[in-house]
Amino acid sequence: MRIIRYDDAGTARWGVLDPDGTVRAATGDPYTELVPGAPVEGEVRLLAPVTPSKILCVGRNYADHAAEFGNPVPKEPLIFMKPPSSIAAPGDEVVYPALSGRLDPEAELVVVIGRRGRRVAAEDAMGLVFGYTIGNDVTARDIQKSDPQWTRGKGFDTFCPLGPYVDTEFDPTDVRVTCTVGDEVRQDGRTADFIFDIPTLIAYVSAFTTLEPGDIIMTGTPPGVRPVRPGDTMTVAVEGLGELSNPVVAEQA
Repeated sequence: MRIIRYDDAGTARWGVLDPDGTVRAATGDPYTELVPGAPVEGEVRLLAPVTPSKILCVGRNYADHAAEFGNPVPKEPLIFMKPPSSIAAPGDEVVYPALSGRLDPEAELVVVIGRRGRRVAAEDAMGLVFGYTIGNDVTARDIQKSDPQWTRGKGFDTFCPLGPYVDTEFDPTDVRVTCTVGDEVRQDGRTADFIFDIPTLIAYVSAFTTLEPGDIIMTGTPPGVRPVRPGDTMTVAVEGLGELSNPVVAEQA
C-alpha cells in the first residue's frame, strides 16, 4: 500500500495512492488500520506523508561519502536529529538561509516506524518498520562545519523534504539512490553499500530512545554531494519509490 497525506481545503488528510495514480480518501490510523474510500476529485496537493515525533538521521553511512569530505568511516552509527519543524512537502520551496554560504542536498532512503519499540534487538528490528519514503537531508554545510554539533546546520525550516508517499511493501535491500540538480545527476549510490544496515540502525537508535509510530530514520546519503543555489531544483529519487523534487529559493529579508 502507498500511503499519502494531502491538503483538503486547509485540512491534512490521509489517503491511499492506487497503482494507476488515483488518490483515495482514507479513514482511520495508518499505523493500525487505514480504510481506503472514494477517489478524491480534482488536483491533489501532497503533504509530507509522515508526522514524526522524532527525525533520526545517520551520518556517513556510505564509505565513499565519508571519504569525499575527508572523514573517517565511523565504527558505530553516527546519529543526529532534525526538528519536525524542518519538514517540507513534495514541491515545497527549500529556503536558502541568509546565514549560510553553502547549501547541500543529501539524497536518502527513509525508514518509517510503525510500532512502538525500545531496546529492540537487530534480529527483531524489522518488525517495527511500517514502510519507506524518500528524504532530502538539506544541510547548511558551512554552519555544520563551524558548530561543534550539527543541530543548526541541519535544522533550518524546510531542511527536511519528505515524500511523496510511504510504501509499506517496499524492499530496501539494494536500490539506487540519486540526487539530480537540473539535468545533472550528482549523487548516485545503492543501499547495498550501507555501512550499517537498517536492522542495525533500528537496534542502535532504540537502545537510547523509544521509537514511536510515525518516527523516521534517515539512513544516510551516497557520494556526490555538491552545493546548490537559489533557482536550482533538487530531485531525490529512490529506485521503486519515485521522486521528490523541491526548488531552492533565497531567504527573503
